Amino acid sequence: MTRIAELLAAGPTYSFEFFPPKNDKELGTLARTIAELQPLEPSFVSVTYRGGAESRQRTFDLVSGMLHTTKLNPMAHLICVAHTRLELADILVSLRKAGVENLMALGGDTPEDPSGGAGELAYAAELVQLARAVGGFSIGVAAHPAGHPRSTSMPNDRDHLAAKLELADFGVTQFFFEASEYEGLMADLRERGVDTPVLPGILPVTSLSTMGRLGAMGAAAPAWMEARLRAADERGGADAVRKEGVELATELCSHLLEVGVPGLHFYTFNTSSATREIYAALGLGPATTPP
Repeated sequence: MTRIAELLAAGPTYSFEFFPPKNDKELGTLARTIAELQPLEPSFVSVTYRGGAESRQRTFDLVSGMLHTTKLNPMAHLICVAHTRLELADILVSLRKAGVENLMALGGDTPEDPSGGAGELAYAAELVQLARAVGGFSIGVAAHPAGHPRSTSMPNDRDHLAAKLELADFGVTQFFFEASEYEGLMADLRERGVDTPVLPGILPVTSLSTMGRLGAMGAAAPAWMEARLRAADERGGADAVRKEGVELATELCSHLLEVGVPGLHFYTFNTSSATREIYAALGLGPATTPP
């Protein structure tokens, strides 16, 4: 059983996200990370995609390589931006021919290169429909607890998300740092009659430099979290910040599991140590029973 919809129906899933390497150094780092995380037997792993022919090929190569050289269950990301409908259909057919069964359908950011074009499909929901027409995929979509950057209001955001989730098999959230954000998102979706499972996205923040970039990445650190990380830095420098960041992520995951989330999705940044430590602290892994 490799389709994510079926895995979620059977119980909580635990998954990791990688990005395709740009060079040999990044490839070596990712290879080590995969080797270190594979023994944790994640339900699936996802591979991001920025758009453009080069990134598309790197994602395809990584996903197809995982299928044939590891025991991992990969999910390919695909974005609407800078692609015609025919190009997207060709990519989807190629993924299915390679044996890929899981897809994350995304709208994507507007390309910085003006020659890239906006693409024929404007929204992820349209890509979900195209993937359904190709057939054979279990399809996920993104959810933003704090609202999508392009949304005009929170009710508008939730309405669009609800419609998108009704077409998809599952959702995965942007990272967040307070459980109340996820709980509020799910309450809003229930009010709209949506019961599609939505996996919370977890990002362990293990350095002050990472914390400083969170706002640009879509979810700034709340004041109380920044205070804890800066206090840790004053106590013991970078090592103490890293330990505090892992503890913060573990606390969030523990709370989420207590309220019955359908799983946890870890943004790894292609490194493994923080995720492995959180797994151990939560008692997750192949030899244990999740709480």
